Parts: sequence; C-alpha cells; structure tokens
Amino acid sequence: MKKNFLLTPGPTPLPPQVLEAMSRPIIHHRTPAFQAILKEATEGLKYVFQTTSDVFMISSSGTGAMEAAVINLLCAGDTALVVQGGKFGERWTEICQAYGITAEVLDVEWGKGVDPLEISKRLKANPKIKAVFTTLCETSTGVANDLEAIGKVVKETPAVLVVDAISGLGAIDIKTDAWFCDVVVSGSQKGLMLPPGLGFISVSAKAWKLVEASKSPRYYLDLRKAKKALDKTDTPFTSSITLIIALNEALKMIKEDGLENIFARHRKMAEATRAAMKGLGLELFAPSAASDAVTAVKLPAGIDGEKLVKTMRDTYGVTIAGGQAELKGKVIRIAHMGYIGEFDIILGISCLEKVLQQSGYKFNLGAGVKAAEEIFLK
Repeated sequence: MKKNFLLTPGPTPLPPQVLEAMSRPIIHHRTPAFQAILKEATEGLKYVFQTTSDVFMISSSGTGAMEAAVINLLCAGDTALVVQGGKFGERWTEICQAYGITAEVLDVEWGKGVDPLEISKRLKANPKIKAVFTTLCETSTGVANDLEAIGKVVKETPAVLVVDAISGLGAIDIKTDAWFCDVVVSGSQKGLMLPPGLGFISVSAKAWKLVEASKSPRYYLDLRKAKKALDKTDTPFTSSITLIIALNEALKMIKEDGLENIFARHRKMAEATRAAMKGLGLELFAPSAASDAVTAVKLPAGIDGEKLVKTMRDTYGVTIAGGQAELKGKVIRIAHMGYIGEFDIILGISCLEKVLQQSGYKFNLGAGVKAAEEIFLK
C-alpha cells in the first residue's frame, strides 16, 4: 500500500477543515445563508490581499482571472508592457495578443528577477503603455520579483500595475495597497489550500477607471457585472458554492495563524529546502531571487529530470514538479506553500535522496535531510 504526498506548486494539499467543508450538503446561492458566507469570504480575501479595494471571485482557474484582468483593463490597439521571465510571464503576453493588444515584452533571463529600473525606462520611452503585467512568484523558475520597488516606479505614471500572484498569495508577502499594485490576480489551489476552480482579482480605484473605459468585448468575465452584484453581496452568475464555503474555512485558518506567522513559516521551509539542496551538492536555479513559495533546483548532468519526477511519484508516492518549456528535464521544483509543513519537506527530501542515489548520483546519503533539520532546529 502506497501513501501519496503532494509537494507541487499547485494543487497543494487540503487541510481537514477544507475537506470537511466540501462534504457539507449543498445550499442555494441566492439565499441569506450563502450571502453571509460570501460576505465573510470576501472580507477574508481583502485581509489576505492586504487591500481595501473590491476583490472579485470568478469560477475559473487563475488563468481566467488573468484573462479577466486583460479584457477589463484594455482593448484592441492598446499597449501593455509585459515582464517575461518564465512560462507565466509569457502567458500575459499570449492573452494580450489574443485580444489584439500590443504586448511590449521586457525579457528577463529565466532564474532572475526583473530590474525595476528597466520597467521605468520602458515606461518613459513609451507613454502609450497603459498597463504593466508582471508576476509576484514566477512558478516556472522559483523567482520572486520585488513588487514593492516595481510599484513605486509604476505609480508615478498613468499606467496600472497588474500582478499575477497565483502561486504567491498566502505564501509570501504582497501588500497590494501599500505597494501600489492596482490589480492582483490569484487562484485557489496554491497558498489558499483549496482545489482548483476559483480565480480572484482585486481592482484599485486607478484601475477601475480603465475598466469603465475599456471597449473590449466581455460577458462572463465582465467586472462591471461582478461589482454590481458584489455591492449587493451577490455574484453575477451561479457561484461555485462548495468551493466558496471551503474558501471561507481556509481563510479562517489563515486569519487565525496571522499573515506574518504564515510568511515566516514559509520562509523557514524555503530556507530548509535550499539548505538541503546545497547539502546534496545541487545548484539552485534562482539563487539571488528565490521565492519562499517554491524552490527550483538544477539537476546534475546525466540525471533525467522527467524520469526522476516520475519515479518519485509512481514508485514512492511523492509528487514534486519538473521543469517547464526550456527547463523540461533540467530542473525540479519543490513547493513549500499552503498546507505543507516541515515534515512534508523532510519526507520529500528523503525521497529525492533515495531516487538520486538510485540514479547514480554520488553524495553523502542523509546530507540533505541533515541540512534541512538544522534549519528547522534553529
């Protein structure tokens, strides 16, 4: 009999409270009982987003929230600056192009964070840019961008700052209002400890002016409809009732822990994971801009990353993530977000050691576990 352990950067493990909430009998979404839950969950999202602005829920993955951001802010012929330092930065570009929006790409070497000064230069060079699209945590590379510095740059211009915080929200700090992040999008299946299926989007007063001015075709993802409904503690279309009930439970857990404690716990798990990789003689993919939500690690020459991930998952029941696009087979990614604890990390490192040893990679067995334990003991 094999137990299964999930250490991927989405979906992440589900707490018992969330599982219990999803097992409750369904209720109708146009009732006072559901409205009370919706109101509480909306306030909880504002706490996690660290914003006083509206936060809308969309029945979709995080990509649906990304698309909603693009089509509600811009329309065909508009120009956007897109920070492209990984697979999900590229997604912003692809969505813009799908709607006839000119995406001026700021390419960043994979594994490195964007320089806010480069964003400043682009904005000064092209005053037609209406929005800057970037990521908080680039899931494909394990990079965390300096949103505080980026926000200071963008706020001095007419452009709005739009942030993909899908794999960062609830795991690493993002002060939406204080850092001048005009639009922040996220998803349910990562730091918020839920199954996939809910997208979230916060919108500042500055960004809302673009929402009202955009001529882009929109119906289901029209944030004007969402706001009209939210003002009445409602949703414009059928709600993902069970997921929102579960979201409310997850948000209660987050509030009880407190954001600062949650960020500190993620930071320690990230430090332990990185120490373990160094103990095994492995090189971090993003050593200077590593995210506390997920760690990307280069694999030694001769080690097939796809085979390693498959063996860990299918033989031993420990699921981590492999590389994407140009990193496929070259890196592995270990998540430390949401309902993942230090002993999940220890177990994952132990399994990784076993498979590396079986693959012929030479190191001192137990070196990774020892390095991680030393961090956890501090």
